[in-house]
Amino acid sequence: MFGQTDLRPKLDRLETVVRGLGSVLVAFSGGIDSSLVLKVAHRQLGDRALAVTAVSPTFPAVELDACRQVARDIGTRHRVIETDQLALPEFVKNDGARCYHCKTDLYTLLAKVRQEEGVDFIANGTNLDDLDDDRPGLQAAREWNIRSPLLEAHLTKEDVRALARLLGLSNWDKPAAACLSSRIPRGIMITRVNLSRVEQAEQVLLREGFVHARVRDHGDVARIEVAEGEIGRLVDEAHRKRVSDQLRALGYQFVTVDLDGYRRGGRGLGPPQS
Repeated sequence: MFGQTDLRPKLDRLETVVRGLGSVLVAFSGGIDSSLVLKVAHRQLGDRALAVTAVSPTFPAVELDACRQVARDIGTRHRVIETDQLALPEFVKNDGARCYHCKTDLYTLLAKVRQEEGVDFIANGTNLDDLDDDRPGLQAAREWNIRSPLLEAHLTKEDVRALARLLGLSNWDKPAAACLSSRIPRGIMITRVNLSRVEQAEQVLLREGFVHARVRDHGDVARIEVAEGEIGRLVDEAHRKRVSDQLRALGYQFVTVDLDGYRRGGRGLGPPQS
C-alpha cells in the first residue's frame, strides 16, 4: 500500500482532471472505480456532480443496494434509471460485440439524462489497466465522447484502491464485479432465466462466505470459480454438499469446480469486464 505522500501527486492529477469537467454525470455501477470518480467529483464539484445507476436484468440486485449506500456515504446526488438490454437482439445473441451493444445502450440513456440535467460531461470508471484487456465497451465510450478521469490521470487499479482507501470509501477493497451476462458463454443466447439462475447461484456462494466467486452457466452445468486459496474450503464435505444441493435446486444437473480458480472474464466466455 502506498503512503499518503506517494498518493498525493496521483490525487492531485485526478482532482485537476475532474475540476476541468465543470459538471459531470458519473456512470455509477457501485464498483470501486466509478466510486472513486464519484467521490472526487463530489469533493471538487459539489452539486454539479451526479451519479446515475442503470438497472437492468444483467445488474445484480445486491449491487443496487451497494450503489445507494455508497452514494449516501459520499453525500452526492444519485439517480436510478432502468434499461433492458434483453430487448436488443444484438445483445441477446451474445457474440463478441455484446459489450459494445450494452455500453451503447447505456450511453444513449445517459446522454438523455445529461441533457435533462444540463451537465457538461459523462464520465466512467475506466482505469489504465483496463487498456490491457479486449473491451469492446471502450469503443462505445469513444463514440459517445465519454470522459475517463482515472485514465486521464494515468491511474492503475492499484492506484484506485489506494486512493479510495485514503479518501475513506467503504468499498475500497471490494472485489471486481461484472454484469451477469459475462457468466454466459459466447454464442449462448442470454435470457432472463439464465441470468436469474446465475444471480441466485452466486448468492449461494456469497452466503457461504466466498468473496471472489463466479458461477459460469453452461446450460445443465454450473462451473464454479472461487479464489485459488478457497478451493479447498469449497470442496470440503460440508460446503460441497450444501452448495451442490442448492445449485441443483436452481436447475443445474451438474455442479463443477474450476481448479484454475477465479479469474476475470472466465475462460471461453469473452472479454474481461469491470
